[in-house]
Amino acid sequence: MCSGGIFDLPGKTQRIQELEGETGQPGFWDNQERAQKVQRERARLEGVVNEWKQEARRIEDAEVLLQLAEEAEDESVEDEVVALLASARSGLERMELRRMLSGKHDASNAIIEVHAGAGGADAQDWAEMLFRMYVRWCERSGHQVEQADLQPGEEAGLKSATLIARGDHAFGWLRAEEGVHRLVRISPFDSNHRRHTAFAAIRVTPELDDELDVDIDWEKDVREDRFHASGAGGQHVNKTESAIRLTHLATGIVVQCQSERSQHKNRSTARKILGSRLYDYLEAQQQEERSKIGSQKLKIEWGSQIRSYVQHPYRLVKDHRTGFENGNIDAVLDGDLDGFMEKYLMSSGGAEEPTAL
Repeated sequence: MCSGGIFDLPGKTQRIQELEGETGQPGFWDNQERAQKVQRERARLEGVVNEWKQEARRIEDAEVLLQLAEEAEDESVEDEVVALLASARSGLERMELRRMLSGKHDASNAIIEVHAGAGGADAQDWAEMLFRMYVRWCERSGHQVEQADLQPGEEAGLKSATLIARGDHAFGWLRAEEGVHRLVRISPFDSNHRRHTAFAAIRVTPELDDELDVDIDWEKDVREDRFHASGAGGQHVNKTESAIRLTHLATGIVVQCQSERSQHKNRSTARKILGSRLYDYLEAQQQEERSKIGSQKLKIEWGSQIRSYVQHPYRLVKDHRTGFENGNIDAVLDGDLDGFMEKYLMSSGGAEEPTAL
């Protein structure tokens, strides 16, 4: 293919050469953030090209071996040929899956927001369970995870939380999780041990950093409020106004960050999140197939769910978009989400289709 997808080897090879030329420029390492970004892109592209070459060699080796066997009328190499082709097939399937991660922002880090919905204490407890599930997925998949904000619930769990997942195609994978998630179980908060249904919403946007094409006047367009951090973090965090809340006046988008002791670091993180949210908002306005963020939100309740997690009367996790199921609900809640993500990517053709919440 020469369409710019993952199999566009000439294009990727040319891009690698451009990045190599950039690394050799004087002063390249003066900007550490830019340098690291270039190095990550180069490593990713080299990995794709090398993997393709490896699978191509396997196929060539199998072809040569088969030709030699036919000439010598030797059937003893049949198993070796089959093994080489099976290995190549498996490798190409992995690459095809990665081709599904070739969307505009798929290679970006991901900002994950968890919001408790209908269900009271059960919903807040469910939001905390989802929060842990995504932290565990990040740990299992080798992504770094940073907690940007957390609002505890009144009785249990949390009202909302924001995480940033950093690593290989974090947004590409995690965009499969955006939507309303439904839990059915015997409520631990019901003294009569009745079955309850709880809802929580997941929102996923890319962290865009310096590629963000959104003009924000931080003095005129945004109101900044400083307040005492409400969560754990030591006496210094709770006694100083280190937490930051930013409100974009024109759209009403509000983000906050209180994870760091430093007000400066919290402000920097909050600005990144607000920029990404605003970019997503403006992009949504330009696309008819996507609802306007903040004006046509799905209710976080019955009928809106993309996935159900049932613990009683049976145990099953089912994705309603793809039909994919996993009966090991404990493993899923411990971060085993790859099957759901892969099925979503394959069924959606890799196109970025975020669900408005």
